[in-house]
Amino acid sequence: MQGEGVYSGTPSVFLRTYHCNLSCTWCDSKYTWLDQDKSKAGVEYVPMSTATILEKVTGYECKHLVLTGGEPLLHQRSALPVLASLKKWGFFIEVETNGTLAPMPEFVKLIDCFNVSPKISNSLVEAKVRVRPAALREFAKLDKAWFKFVVCDEADIAEVEEMVAKFGMRRDRVILMPEGIDATTVLARSRWLVEACKEKGFRFTPRLQILLYGNTRGT
Repeated sequence: MQGEGVYSGTPSVFLRTYHCNLSCTWCDSKYTWLDQDKSKAGVEYVPMSTATILEKVTGYECKHLVLTGGEPLLHQRSALPVLASLKKWGFFIEVETNGTLAPMPEFVKLIDCFNVSPKISNSLVEAKVRVRPAALREFAKLDKAWFKFVVCDEADIAEVEEMVAKFGMRRDRVILMPEGIDATTVLARSRWLVEACKEKGFRFTPRLQILLYGNTRGT
């Protein structure tokens, strides 16, 4: 089930890619950063052909796919055959991305929803690495793009506001999400963040997977 964003609560199949061009301090999938020459196949990752991916994804009674990572846009060209086949079979396709890489036109055509999660300073990643103006402006032009920000404290709201104004993001497509890998932290931050969303005209998203299952892989 999709646990975050505008389609939160939707039964979904997740396809996770490996490698990321960022290293956010609070990342809950750091195992995807691993160098595949050093990590263990079958534990940290599973190599799959296009045919195998299609067989596994279509094996579920669900036609809502979430392509996540790592950073899936590092692999957007190689993902085209898989996504094109799934679209022909009636799949709705979401993509989770950090917004540092602009999507190719042929990739955009296959995607129904981009969940763009630009990183702010609470990620502890240098601004010049995590903020790529050209890519963010390209996403801001897309009607199918939503912008999801991870928020730790009230000071983060001002930084979100700056990015929204600078890159022309529509306020009604900005979603704020509490950072946290345990239910206690997520709920505590949710209480004041909901009020901030009401005041600022932003959307709020929980982290259903954390609230229901904790920080557990495969949920």
